[in-house]
Amino acid sequence: MATVHVTEQNFADTVKSGIVLLDFWASWCGPCRAFGPIFEAASDKHPDLVFGKIDTEAEKALAGAFKIRAIPTLMVMRDGVVLFNEAGMLPAKALEDLIRQVRELDMDKVRQEIKDKDAASGAAGA
Repeated sequence: MATVHVTEQNFADTVKSGIVLLDFWASWCGPCRAFGPIFEAASDKHPDLVFGKIDTEAEKALAGAFKIRAIPTLMVMRDGVVLFNEAGMLPAKALEDLIRQVRELDMDKVRQEIKDKDAASGAAGA
């Protein structure tokens, strides 16, 4: 599967379900251009996942909403939950390992951990 162009308009529909990898990039960024082929190759290898590219120059609101301070930044979401968000270029092997880990996650457990953390922070603020 080829990568998809993610914009503010299609973001919510793109990330609401399944595993979604988002590459925040810009055309002037050398490391972004180097990571692009690695990201594209992974998208071909994993057609069941969504690989989205977010041009930080064109989509300033999205970049701002996620506090993107350096590019490339790779964000991985599953069922709308951000599981990974890190700046820097990943080598192909590291990207494959990350995809494997995200596939293996028990999302019911992740959602429960988020719920417990939110409840604890709410109790601490009371």
